[in-house]
Amino acid sequence: MVSPWRLRIFPNSRQLLVVACILFFFWCMTLYRVSNISPTRQKESEVLKNEIIGLSEKYVRALSRENNDIVDGPYAGRFTAYDLKKTMAVLLESMLERLSRLEVQVHQVINMSNSSIVNLTRPLLTDQTDDSLHAEGTTETLGVPELVNNKEKQLDLILGRTEACTLTEQDKQVYSKCEGKLEWMRQMWQSDACYASYGVDGSECSFLMYLSEVEGWCPKRTWKKSIKVPVEDVSKIQYADINDNIEDLMKILVDPNERQGYAWIRMRVRKMWPKWVTAVNRLKTKQDLNKRRRKKILVHLGLLSKQSGWGFAENQFKGGPLGELVQWSDLICTLYVLGHQLTITSETYQLEKILSQLPAANSPCQSRKDLPVHIIYTDIVGLRQFKRYVKGGYGKFSCLLRIVDSFGTEPAYNLRSYAKAHKILTSWGGQDLLPQQLFTMFPHSPDNSFMGFVVEQHLNDSDVKGIKRENWALIYGKNDYMYEGKIDYLETIKRSLEVHGTVYVDEKAKNRQSFVPSFVINHGLQKPEDFHVLLRKSKVFVGLGFPYEGPAPLEAIANGAIFINPKFSVPHSSKNTPFFKGKPTARELTSQHPYAELFIGEPFVYTVNINDQKEVMHTMDKILFNKEFKPHMPYEFTEEGMLQRMNSYIEHQKWCQFQKQEAKWPPESALSYVMGSEGQSCKDACWDKGLICEPSHFPQINSARSLKQAEVECSQEDYVADIFYPGYDPNTMECSIQREELLFSCVGKKNNFRRYCPCRNYIKGQTALCKQCV
Repeated sequence: MVSPWRLRIFPNSRQLLVVACILFFFWCMTLYRVSNISPTRQKESEVLKNEIIGLSEKYVRALSRENNDIVDGPYAGRFTAYDLKKTMAVLLESMLERLSRLEVQVHQVINMSNSSIVNLTRPLLTDQTDDSLHAEGTTETLGVPELVNNKEKQLDLILGRTEACTLTEQDKQVYSKCEGKLEWMRQMWQSDACYASYGVDGSECSFLMYLSEVEGWCPKRTWKKSIKVPVEDVSKIQYADINDNIEDLMKILVDPNERQGYAWIRMRVRKMWPKWVTAVNRLKTKQDLNKRRRKKILVHLGLLSKQSGWGFAENQFKGGPLGELVQWSDLICTLYVLGHQLTITSETYQLEKILSQLPAANSPCQSRKDLPVHIIYTDIVGLRQFKRYVKGGYGKFSCLLRIVDSFGTEPAYNLRSYAKAHKILTSWGGQDLLPQQLFTMFPHSPDNSFMGFVVEQHLNDSDVKGIKRENWALIYGKNDYMYEGKIDYLETIKRSLEVHGTVYVDEKAKNRQSFVPSFVINHGLQKPEDFHVLLRKSKVFVGLGFPYEGPAPLEAIANGAIFINPKFSVPHSSKNTPFFKGKPTARELTSQHPYAELFIGEPFVYTVNINDQKEVMHTMDKILFNKEFKPHMPYEFTEEGMLQRMNSYIEHQKWCQFQKQEAKWPPESALSYVMGSEGQSCKDACWDKGLICEPSHFPQINSARSLKQAEVECSQEDYVADIFYPGYDPNTMECSIQREELLFSCVGKKNNFRRYCPCRNYIKGQTALCKQCV
């Protein structure tokens, strides 16, 4: 009996056999026809194939020419048509590879039939090794155009081998931050979707492409051999013209709320405006103020915001501190008179409105095109508000910042990582800015920029004619506690002159013990005009050791009173004085007013140990014997001096350039390079030579080659991040080069170490500027 399975299968087997026979027949016919292809038809096929390949190549090249002004490279994302070019190359390669395989099979059949038939072409891509693939002369073909002659090979194109996706040593030196930014991108490129939108895909090429074209940290020449420098349309450049229209200034100097926080500033601006106009016209006759680009400047007074909690707005007419308001008032006048476009804010919502115009302000992807501002002046409070709003986008705008910082911030306290590691981080420090972006009230440290202020002259020539100089000594101190422990000192003064004071009397504390000696004639808290009359009548203005570095001593000197400046036997600093606790500086004050001590001196200032009564008495005798009570005002504290200084800063301080360049300002002709003594700071080393340390030129001498030019033979070279470098150890001759540019410091010093210092000359009375700077 036959199995049912065999009955079911057998018919299918017969059908399959029939199909196989038919297929075999057709295969034989095809083989016969292929083996008899005429040379003419082969040639026509070859020509058509060459035309297809050539046209495809021309199409890709046409796409490239359309975009030749755009950076070209793999992983360019949305920037270029390179992805299409790459796709076309892949498709062409795939097609050619399949054709090659078919040709090989056909050739084998033809060779079996007729050994005289030559190969149509050599396969474009075979199982060659990388060495043979890249070797010269391995791209020969018969009848096929040289697709890779001086062009990118398909496989190299796909793998990105022909693009310069690595940094040379020269790149690392010129773009010092590129390597660090590249490392960050490797770890964090997926932290925000904006990176992918710019074409970042995790490859090394995409990282470098983004960092060069979008953020500017890396060299653009990585991506194309020649970069077309855009030609600026001269007709669209706006130049700054002198502006003497105070009413237009008052329209933008308006407090946005009911507190009238700008009231004191407006009052000072109106009172001093004629002097500002006179000063800028006088400056025009001394230097060329034409062809200055008009800057869009945001001025944000964080200290006046409701969120600050400092009460500056509420206490401006109630005996509150006015030094900061003086500085802001003078800065606003300076910027406006010089002809720049100002936007003035104080509240957070105003700041947010301005910052919302910044492209991608809340995005870490740092495009800097078409910024609505060129410079931002603010204070520490404003800086915190700024950071809070822009968040991840802070890095792209930080180079625009200028921070009004009365006492200054030294490099060691400015770099957050360094300050944290050395346990000196304060609430004021750790901003990670260039130290020169911090603007001080006095020239405390060359590491910061000296903004200053204007010492107001309340009395004109007609006012002073009727004022007679009396045998008076006026005490510098408006609070009772300032007189504590000073009775012996004041009694010595009393032997020569009648002692007067301007101490604020608190009616609620009348029954408390007072530290003010009974022989002091107290005039009470005075209006500025009345206070200047007292100064004009006095021969001596007597310091008590506090407050530090106020404007009053300069006002006294301007009115012809000699300032007695208390000298500290032990310098005052954060180590021994509560006032300096938490301030981002290790500065040591040798007197109550270091500026008056160092930059003015005798016969206008006498720095004295007030605990040595013999020295005090000798000084008083010397002052009265000389009978010299002539007014003196340092040029840098006049309206004209501040205009000159700030104009130079605006024109020459440019920190939004990430390509490392030699500092062009101050010019090299103003520089001298000095090797400091063991344990000496660059600030002191330069000062000993009658010069001032210039931190912007540290990068020029930060190398072993520079040390060798200074006749230092280095036994070893180390790159270290600290505030003492560059320099060398005289005992071991080991040279240390600075690794972190934010730690270049004029004030850093180290035992058994000699620092190499950039020093510049300066204009007497204008310490911020060199003689060749104006």
